[in-house]
Formats: sequence, structure tokens, C-alpha cells
Amino acid sequence: MDVNRPQSVFKYLPVLYFTGSFLYQLDCLNEKILNLHTSGVSVSERGCKEGHQRLITKFTDALQSNPFGPLMGLLEFHGLLTERIREEFKSAEEYWPLERKLCSALMNKEEISIEDVMRAIHLKSSDYRILNLLLYQLRGEKVNDLHMEFLLVAEFLVEVSDDLIDYEDDVLKNSFNVLRMFVKIYGASRAPTMLGNYITEAEQKYDSLLKTLDPQLAFNYQKRRDEVIEEGGKIYGHDLRTWSIPNVIVDEEFYRFNFTDSK
Repeated sequence: MDVNRPQSVFKYLPVLYFTGSFLYQLDCLNEKILNLHTSGVSVSERGCKEGHQRLITKFTDALQSNPFGPLMGLLEFHGLLTERIREEFKSAEEYWPLERKLCSALMNKEEISIEDVMRAIHLKSSDYRILNLLLYQLRGEKVNDLHMEFLLVAEFLVEVSDDLIDYEDDVLKNSFNVLRMFVKIYGASRAPTMLGNYITEAEQKYDSLLKTLDPQLAFNYQKRRDEVIEEGGKIYGHDLRTWSIPNVIVDEEFYRFNFTDSK
């Protein structure tokens, strides 16, 4: 699909945009649950614990009662729902309780496993895969497994990059963040190195798979990727072409307390 041809983009945009918005709203609902758990630690002393618990229960029930049912029904009606898309919906649904489990463990100073963390990173990018698979259906094309394998690695790198940018905010909100998890597992001194090893391995796989793509497709992908990185650099005020791991927060509870106290 050529981004420079509006007629090509807008032909598929309504369905993709609606689906992306639906997924985003459900993810925001999960974020509210995490935020309530975090804020509930401090506000419970003011007699708000029962109210917070009711909201947590309400939001959790909403995510557990077939949250993708309406969207899957719509896609099926239009002949767009495939088994692979169904599986990715299951992945998205699996991510929310896993994120809550991991973030709750951090709040309660409990142990977490690297297996759960890596599983969560994979599940977290299911929304990308849903949209990519949906685009294949909209275009009437067979899914290219090589493309999907390449995008899987690209998704991992995007998720990690976003987490590094959002690190401090995710600590405040008690959201899933790969650096937060690595600090918990490996400690503050080893976490950046261990995460760097995962990034290096993924980049090597990315470069290897990129060479297997059609040369024109690879060129177009890299060109658009470079444009996005340049645009992001202007927004965040630093060069996103190089990896920058922020200073780790050793005591998250103290960090949140100081932030709240300063407001």
C-alpha cells in the first residue's frame, strides 16, 4: 500500500481505524484498572478503598465478558474474520491479566519471571498483528508468513523503544514496561546490560530477515521507518536512531511519593 496515494490509504482506513480504536479503548480500560490499583495504595486511608474496589471490579468484569465479541461479530459480518485474527484476539485478551499480574507483583515486591515478561511483550503487540492480518483480508491477499515473521521482530523493537521513552510515566502509572521488569528481575545495575543484549539479538534478526524481503519492499519499509524515527526525534527532542536507556528507578514507591508530593 502506497502511503503517497490517498485513494489507496482511505480505501482501507475506515475498517482499520475503527478496529484500532476499539482495541485502544479496551487497553485504556485495562490501564484504568492498573491506575486504580496504584492510586488505591494512597487513597485507601481517606476512606475510598471500597469505592476503588468497586471500580476495579466493574472494569475487570468488562474485560472478562467477551470484550471482543462486538468487534469480531462486525468483522465476521463483512467476511474479514479469520482464524489467525481470532487467535490474535485471544492474545490481546491474555495480555491484560498478565500485565496486571506483573504490575501487581512489582507493587507488592513479589518475584516475577523472565518468561512472563517476554510473553507479555509478545502479547502486547497483538494489536499490530490484528491490523496487519486485517489488511491482508481487506486486500484479498494470502498472508505472507515471511512478512509476519519480520514484523514480529520489528514489533518487539518498537515496543521496547516505546517503553524506554515512557519509562518514568509507566512507573508512575504502574503500567507494564520492559525496563521496569528487567530492573526487578536483574537488579538496577544489570538490567540495562541484559536488556541491551535482547535488543542486539533482535536487531541482528531484524537485519537478517530484512535481507530476505523483496528489495523494493525492504527499501520502502526502511525509508518509512527512517521518516518515523526522524519525526519522533523532533517530538521527543533527541535522536531516536540510537538506543538510549534511561537511568533506572531503584525505589519506585519513593519515586511515586516524591512526584505526588511535589504537585
